[in-house]
Parts: sequence; C-alpha cells; structure tokens
Amino acid sequence: MPKIRFVQLPPAALTALIDGDLAAAGAAAGAELSPFLLGEDWLWRIRLDDIGQDPAAAEWIARAVLDAGTGRVVGHGGFHGPPDEDATVEIAYTVDPAFRRRGYATAIVAALLERVAADPRVRAVRASIRPDNVASLATIAKFGFRKVGEQWDAIDGL
Repeated sequence: MPKIRFVQLPPAALTALIDGDLAAAGAAAGAELSPFLLGEDWLWRIRLDDIGQDPAAAEWIARAVLDAGTGRVVGHGGFHGPPDEDATVEIAYTVDPAFRRRGYATAIVAALLERVAADPRVRAVRASIRPDNVASLATIAKFGFRKVGEQWDAIDGL
C-alpha cells in the first residue's frame, strides 16, 4: 500500500481552486497542487459553504492527498463534516484517474479510519457509494463495511 499524507485545503485554497488559480491554491495550502483538483470545483464550493456555516468543519473536510514519496497529488479525501448527533462521520475520497488501481484508495480509507479511531467523538463511520462504483465498493469491503441501507441523492442518485 502506498504511503500518503493529507494537506488541508483552507478556505483561501478552496476559493483559489474555484477561481481556477492553481498557484494561489498551492500557496494557500502550502503544497504544490495538481490540475486534477481544479476539476473538482463543484465540491470545493460545497466545502467552502460547509466551513462558512461551521468553521470547525475545516478540521474534517477538504484535504488533498499526496503520495508521501513523490509529493504528487493523487486525490483528495476527508469526511463530509464533523461527527453528527449520533457520533457518526461519513468518509469521502476520490483518486485522480491517473493514479487509480495503485492502492491509493485503500491507503486513503485506512488513513481516514485511523484518524477517527483515535477520536472519542466518533462511534460510527458511514460510506455512501453508488451501486455501480464497483472499485469503491471493493475498497471499503476490505475494511469490514457492510450494506445497511440505500438512500437517494439529488446529485448522485442511488
């Protein structure tokens, strides 16, 4: 499994990514970012709004994932927000298509689960994945996730 590290994307970096300014985003994040992150502007808008509503959410969301050896951005990951009233968090991760099938998704999920295992505010972890996303379903199965239900998302569908 590859070694990764997370780099938090503060509001200034998210704003720069939304504006298409990769250099400013990298300067705000303190790391060289990749054009892949520019294509996720829809998500950065959501995350910027999340942080605006709850500044404490920044600790949980919007992190670039870098290969620890090369420093290259291989994706992004975090949670949809801080623990909810049931002490549950939902993991979120995406691997740049150029780096898929190399173990990065497994490394990201492992790191996210390590993060919450050490946090007494979290009692459960959820993953919402489209039924046709076979690779992601296989990734989380490695960690003992099991299907407990279905939900409809206005953007993603089932």
